[in-house]
Amino acid sequence: MMGKNRKWIQIAIFAVIVAVGALTLVSNLFFSDKKPEVGSKAPDFTLLGLDGKTYKLSDAKGKVAVVNFWGTWCEPCRNEMPALERQHAKWAGKNVEFLGLNLDEPRVAVQNFISQYNVTFPILFDKNEENRKRYGVTQYPTTFFIGTDGKIAEIKIGEMTEAYIDSTLTTLLK
Repeated sequence: MMGKNRKWIQIAIFAVIVAVGALTLVSNLFFSDKKPEVGSKAPDFTLLGLDGKTYKLSDAKGKVAVVNFWGTWCEPCRNEMPALERQHAKWAGKNVEFLGLNLDEPRVAVQNFISQYNVTFPILFDKNEENRKRYGVTQYPTTFFIGTDGKIAEIKIGEMTEAYIDSTLTTLLK
């Protein structure tokens, strides 16, 4: 009698394991929200800039794009913003596009920040942080260096130095 019940319990456990495995496989194949990695195509976006213009990442095709996710409240973001601005000025007209994606903060706060740091590259509003999620950004700042082919060449999580930005761009433009 005990042997009969044990066999049914084993079959039930096996069935549960198979079902869980199948669900995991299906969810990974069809519903995976994989964040982009180095070597993968950068997800395109169309966002409104602080200047009222609309910007598309795909408009930077053929250029190296520096896409920086940042917030006004973020200390490392404040620390690296002058370095980003100096590099923007240095690489102006040299096939490099800088785009700052703000985390959908109030326009006044962003404008004050940009004025304080004299930022001249486009600052875009990531409405509902949609692109932050698409890019898998969980820490700030996070910067994506996108090659002329539209693929992610480098991902830098955390504060960047001016030397880091410069050497990364120099390498990508060779």
